[in-house]
Amino acid sequence: MYVLVESGTITKHFNRAKGFTLGDLQYPADIFMKWSVAEKEAIGIYEVVFDNSNKKDEKWYVNTNQSFAFADGTVTASYGSATPKAHADTLFTAQDEIDEKGTEGEVSARGLKYNLIKDLKITVANELAKTDWYITRNVEKSTAIPSAISTHRDAVRTKQAEMEAQITGAADTAALETLHTYTADSDDVQSRPLGELPILEL
Repeated sequence: MYVLVESGTITKHFNRAKGFTLGDLQYPADIFMKWSVAEKEAIGIYEVVFDNSNKKDEKWYVNTNQSFAFADGTVTASYGSATPKAHADTLFTAQDEIDEKGTEGEVSARGLKYNLIKDLKITVANELAKTDWYITRNVEKSTAIPSAISTHRDAVRTKQAEMEAQITGAADTAALETLHTYTADSDDVQSRPLGELPILEL
């Protein structure tokens, strides 16, 4: 990405190579590839340096728009401070009820915890669905459920309860992110504080 800098001010953005007019001169698109850095900068064309140090994972945070600045011969695109997404549900306030937006105390927007637990429940349901047929067969034909299957289903539900408790108990958005962040040990084995559901290999 390039920008045009005139008298110290960024006046035009180039997301792709294209021809442009500067003063009385028309420049073709290929100057972006063919001209040297010095040649481009001599007419005010600078390549943007991206600073993503403030950018955070959009699963957990709302990032600002990028802002562009020219200083000391360099154009930098950077983000402001990211805002954590709400970890808990947001409720309608008394003023909201006055404004007829909703009833005070009821949920106006779901937070991360609710959505994470909702996704977990879907994952659990999908895992248990693999062996639901054993339950159906038992009901219809009185065929015994293999102990390994019962053990697995119980383990899934136990781990689900543990994971939901961890999510519910997280103090804030950063804590939720930490629960879900994988790290590697000395043997390069990946794991996360939240753990994993038991998976039955069929």
